[in-house]
Amino acid sequence: MSLKQERLDMIMQREISNILQFEMKNPKLGFVTVTDVQCTRDLSQAKVYVSFLGKQERNDAGLRILNSSKGYIRSNLAKKLTIRKVPELIFIQDKSLEQGNRIDQILHDIDEQEK
Repeated sequence: MSLKQERLDMIMQREISNILQFEMKNPKLGFVTVTDVQCTRDLSQAKVYVSFLGKQERNDAGLRILNSSKGYIRSNLAKKLTIRKVPELIFIQDKSLEQGNRIDQILHDIDEQEK
């Protein structure tokens, strides 16, 4: 990945986070964190990895809200970026934190069994 692409990914992550935190007026969205953004080389699509605070039902509801608000988020993003075409946003729930906690718990259980 080129330096320019990495920099664009980081800028998009910051700007999308700001839009979700300060400009989205939906109280049902809850607390959402943008963990990563990965654009394709031709900048046609951007995978936006998000993490929610709460239970799985709340996470699913938050993901539905984000998917229904794609146009609003993309148009606000276009106002903040100086690129010709803003990529299509694809929101994906980031489960790496849950997987990390699960692995940590498994390792802890194995350590307890050895004692």
